[in-house]
Amino acid sequence: MSDKSTEFLYNYLNNASPTGFESSGQQIWLDYLKPYIDDYLVDTYGTAVGIINPDQPYKVVIEAHSDEISWFVNYISEDGYIYVIRNGGSDALIAPSMRVNLHTKKGTVKGVFGWPAIHVRDLAKEAAPKVADLTIDVGASSKKEVEEMGIHVGTVATFSDGLFEMNNRYYVGRALDNRMGGFMIAEVARRLKENNVQLPFTLYIVNAVQEEIGLRGAEMIVRRLKPDLAICTDVTHDTQSPMYKKKEQGDMKCGGGPVLCYGPAVQNNVLDMMIGVAEDKKIPFQRQAVSRSTGTDTDAFAYATEGVASALISLPLKYMHTTVETVHKDDVQNVINLMYEVLVQLKGNEDFRYIK
Repeated sequence: MSDKSTEFLYNYLNNASPTGFESSGQQIWLDYLKPYIDDYLVDTYGTAVGIINPDQPYKVVIEAHSDEISWFVNYISEDGYIYVIRNGGSDALIAPSMRVNLHTKKGTVKGVFGWPAIHVRDLAKEAAPKVADLTIDVGASSKKEVEEMGIHVGTVATFSDGLFEMNNRYYVGRALDNRMGGFMIAEVARRLKENNVQLPFTLYIVNAVQEEIGLRGAEMIVRRLKPDLAICTDVTHDTQSPMYKKKEQGDMKCGGGPVLCYGPAVQNNVLDMMIGVAEDKKIPFQRQAVSRSTGTDTDAFAYATEGVASALISLPLKYMHTTVETVHKDDVQNVINLMYEVLVQLKGNEDFRYIK
């Protein structure tokens, strides 16, 4: 990675980009991407698309999502404590004692998810915390003081933890799901530009919004772009760490390479093509099966229009939807490698139908 790539990675990952409020992250992403693309568009809800070689008859998408899980302020008590609801799949179990940023029009307000001391809790009757048990403390003594800070019902809050590197092998932080995907597709665009690759098709680099609440950004943008092929990237579970069940959840490992998914939304001819590229270029990869949906934007690209040939390249990740999401540096580079190698071997006239 170049110094510029590393700077972008840290700026992008450390910026808050909660579901429905992704615009600041999208601006960082677009500013990095612009030197490597010919044009771009941004839709009404904030999905950003870099365009290479526009107006060709054959259209290909590489895609990630830009949003992170967060919390909404739902109620402010008279004594100044803030109660929340989820915005996406936020985990009540990890929230107690976490630091948060509340994003207001007056700026960022810092707070903490408070929790009673162990001394005053009945441990024999203790249960996992529920969302309704959580409160944010911003150091205020009244509802009026909270509101004077710019906080109101609907204010969004994110955990404040940033990106760091562990043991020279791993990236660790919040929201690697899936801003690491946004980083990887941007790096594919950079590599295409720096290698002077002339693609025989239009390439859309799509950073979609609102994945965490139901693939909504992808649903909107696929109807607009109507691509012939979509290759999505998201994260999947590393199942080596404690408390996972490989017989139920599969056998994936950080450092083992990109994970290629089998499932109804994944078009098998596209999947076979990607496997062939990985084998030919000696890119390590792993396999995963899903019983119904992938749970990623791949499903939206496959099904939201008349049917787009779609496939998924997943980045194995430890501790999903926590503040210490962890991915292996080698896997990040190998997802970039695989996407790049798939793109440069496409002819721009592929017909992936099973029966012709």
